[in-house]
Amino acid sequence: MIRYKTRGDFVTMESLKRYVLLSLFLFSIANPLSASVTHYSIPEEMKEGSVVANLATDLTLDIKTLNQRKMRLDIIANKKYLDVNKETGELYVVEKIDREHICNTKSSCYIKLEVILESPLRIFNIEIEILDMNDNAPQFRRDAIHLDISEVTPRGERFSLSNAVDPDVGSNSVKTYHLSESEYFNIEVQTGRDGSKFAELILTKTLDREQQAVHNLILTAVDGGTPARSGTASVIVHILDTNDNPPTFDKENLSVNLMENSPIGSLVVHLNATDLDEGSNSDISYSYSLYTSEKTQETFNLNPATGEVTVKGMLNYEDFRIYDMEVIATDKGATSLTGQCTIKILVEDMNDNHPEISIKSFQSPVTENIELETVIAVVSVSDKDSGDNGIVDLHVPDNMPFKLRESSDNYYELVVSEPLDREKVPEYDITFTVTDRGSPPLSDNETMTLELLDVNDNVPQFPQSFYTIRVMENNAPGALLSSLTAFDPDLHENQYLVYFIIEKEIANTSMSMLFSINPENGNLYALKTFDYEIEKEFLFHIEARDSGSPPLSSNVTVHIIIVDQNDNAPVIVSPWRAQGSVVEEKIPRSTDKGSLVAKVIALDTDSVHNSRITYQFLQVTDATLFSLDQYNGEIRTMRMFSYRDPRHQRLVVVAKDNGEPALSATVTIKLTTMETAVKAYSDMTEEPLEYDIFSDINLYLVIGLGSVSFLLLITILVTIVIKCQKPKPSKAAPPSRNSVISERNSTIADSTLVSNDAYWYSLFLAETRKGKLVVRQPLPKGSRYIVSSIPRGTGLTDTSDSAASTLQVWRNKE
Repeated sequence: MIRYKTRGDFVTMESLKRYVLLSLFLFSIANPLSASVTHYSIPEEMKEGSVVANLATDLTLDIKTLNQRKMRLDIIANKKYLDVNKETGELYVVEKIDREHICNTKSSCYIKLEVILESPLRIFNIEIEILDMNDNAPQFRRDAIHLDISEVTPRGERFSLSNAVDPDVGSNSVKTYHLSESEYFNIEVQTGRDGSKFAELILTKTLDREQQAVHNLILTAVDGGTPARSGTASVIVHILDTNDNPPTFDKENLSVNLMENSPIGSLVVHLNATDLDEGSNSDISYSYSLYTSEKTQETFNLNPATGEVTVKGMLNYEDFRIYDMEVIATDKGATSLTGQCTIKILVEDMNDNHPEISIKSFQSPVTENIELETVIAVVSVSDKDSGDNGIVDLHVPDNMPFKLRESSDNYYELVVSEPLDREKVPEYDITFTVTDRGSPPLSDNETMTLELLDVNDNVPQFPQSFYTIRVMENNAPGALLSSLTAFDPDLHENQYLVYFIIEKEIANTSMSMLFSINPENGNLYALKTFDYEIEKEFLFHIEARDSGSPPLSSNVTVHIIIVDQNDNAPVIVSPWRAQGSVVEEKIPRSTDKGSLVAKVIALDTDSVHNSRITYQFLQVTDATLFSLDQYNGEIRTMRMFSYRDPRHQRLVVVAKDNGEPALSATVTIKLTTMETAVKAYSDMTEEPLEYDIFSDINLYLVIGLGSVSFLLLITILVTIVIKCQKPKPSKAAPPSRNSVISERNSTIADSTLVSNDAYWYSLFLAETRKGKLVVRQPLPKGSRYIVSSIPRGTGLTDTSDSAASTLQVWRNKE
C-alpha cells in the first residue's frame, strides 16, 4: 500500500480514489473514437511506481484483452511521467513529477494522456491534474538588501523591500514577513494586485549616524504551508551623514612654554580638532582669527591642514616674552561649522653656551700592576656663561677604578683608585663629562682609551684539581689516555704553557717510563701495557708551567685506575690433579642421601666481578644420583645407592667465571663405590689441633709426604733467594706473596671422602663450609702443623688451567 503526503496529511491508496473525478463513465459503443475526457487528480512528488488509477476498471475494459488489443499510452506535449500496466490495467508513475517544473507558476497544472486500443480502435482522453505540495521554501532574489537612509529622515518614512518568491501556489506560497527586533525599524506586510505579499520598512525612531552608522536587520518570509517553510535576507541600512556636529578642540585654552633660540621649524604645539561627522563634513582646516596679532603671525606658522604650530622667526626672551593667538577650526560641510582654541606661548630664558673640556696630558698604555694614586691624565674645564650657567662640574663614570682629584681652579687630575687587572678588563674607555648648573644644564664630554699592558701575574689553571682516569688493562702502548689542558689568562709568552710529569718512582720504576705527556697540548699517553693483576692504580702529579719571567706553574693530581679484563681463566685448586689426569675418589655404597662426596674449588685472579665463579655438571653418569651447588661446588648425594647403580660414577664439573666472555676450567672426578662400611663425614666439624694425625693406618703415607714436602720447601726457598737478588720482580709472581706448589700426594684440599687421612679431610670440609680454604703442609722435625684458612676471595696467580695450585703456608716453630 503506497502512502504520500499532500497538504500536510498522509492518505492511503484507497483514499486516493476520492480525488479521482470521473467526468464521463458511459462510452459510445457505436462510435470507436470517444470524445469524452476522464479526469484524475494526484499530488506532485509521488514516488516512482505509485498507482494513480486502474484504467481497465474505470474505462470498463477487459483486462485479458489489453495485450491483444495493443494497449498503449501517449502523453501530449509532456515528458513520459506515467505509463500503463497491460497486465493489470493500472496507471502508475514512471518518474517523479515536479509541478513547478511542468507548470511554473500557473495556478492549475494538467497532464493530458491518450489511451489507444486496437481491434476495434478505441481512443480514450485522460486528463491528470497535478496538485501542489509545499516542497519549496520562499527565496529572496538577493541575500542582502542594502538601503541608504539619511540621518535626518523623519519618523514614519517607508522604504520598499524586495519581496520573496515561492514556486508553490495557493496557500503554499508566501503568506507573511517578519523583521528582527529593532528599536528604529518595523515592517508592514502589503498584498499586491496579483495576490503576492511584500513588505515595507517603516522608520519608527529618529536616526543618529554618530551613535550608530549601520543597522543590520534580518527579514524572514514565511509561506502558508503545513508545516510552514521560510527564507531569510539581510537588510543592511546605511545611515547617511549630515553636517550636524561642529569641530571641537581637545582643550579650548592652552599654555605652552618655549625656550628662546628655538630653531626655525621647531614644533610648538600640535592642535587637534575632531568632528563626529564623516566625509567632507568632518574635513577640518585651521586658521588664525582676526584677534591674533601680526607679530604673532610673523613669528609662528600655522599649518591649515594638520594644525601644527611651528617656529617661523627668531625668539628672543629679552625682546618678547608672551605670544597670544586664537585658532579657528572650520569643517567643509555645505553649511560650515566652526570651533576655536586660545593659545598662550611663554618664552623662557635658556643656557645657550656649552662648557668645554681640554685634555692637557694623558698616559697610555700603562702596566696592569701600576701603583695606586698614580696620575693618568690632567684635564681643564671652562664655560663662557655667567652665574649658575657658568659653574661647571667634571666627573668620570663611577664603575671605573679611577677618581678625579682637583689640583687648582678648573684643573683636575685623573688617578688610579683601585688595582687594575688586564685579564678582567684589557682597556678602559674613560669618558670625561663636564656639566654646568644652568636650567636646563648643558654638558660636554671627551672619551679617552686607556690600554693595559700584561704582566705575568696568573698561574696556569686546570679545570679540575684531581683527575681520575680509567684505563682498561692490556691496552696498546702509546694509547691516548686523556687530555689535561690548563688555561692561563695572561697574554703572549705569559700564556704559553709547557706540561710535564713530576718524577715519582713506584717499585723502582719512574713515572716517565710508564706515562708520557705532550708538552704542548697536555695529551697523556701510556708507554706500556698494564696488567690489572700486577698493577691496579697509579697516583702522580702533572705540572703546567708558563713561559713568563719569572715563570709560574701549577700542578694537578692524576689517579690512573687500571680496569680489569676477564683475561684469566679459573684454576681448579681442589680436588688437585695432575695435568690431564682424572681424580679418583672412593665412597661407601651405604652413603646416606645428602652426604657430601666431593667439593670442587676454583680460583680466579681477575677482579671481584670477573672472578665470581659458578659450578655446574658438564657430564654425569646418573643425573638423579648427585647434585652440585653452583655457588660453593659441593657435590652431594640426592639419594642412596641401589644395587642397580653402577659401581663407577664419572662426574665432569665445569667452573665458569662471570666475565664477558666467560672463561672456564673443568675437572673429572671418578667415584668408585665400596662395599666396606666406611664412615662418611657429611656433617663433620672442626677438631682440636692436638688430634693425633699419625695413626698406624697412615703412618707410612705421612712419612712419604713429609719427605717430599721437605724437599719441595728447600727448592722454593732457594728459588726465592735467587729472585730476591734480581733488580725487578717477576710478573709471574708478585713480590708480596710467598707461594709453594702443592703436589697431588701432599693431600692439600684432597676431595676424597674415604681416604686414609680422614682427619685432615674432615677439617678441610668443615673450613670450606665457612668460606675458607684449609691448607696443611708437613714441616721439618722440631716443628708442628699450623692450619691456616684462606678466604675464598683471596686471589692466586695461575698461568693456566693445568698449572699447579698455589697456596699460602705459615710455619710456627716450637
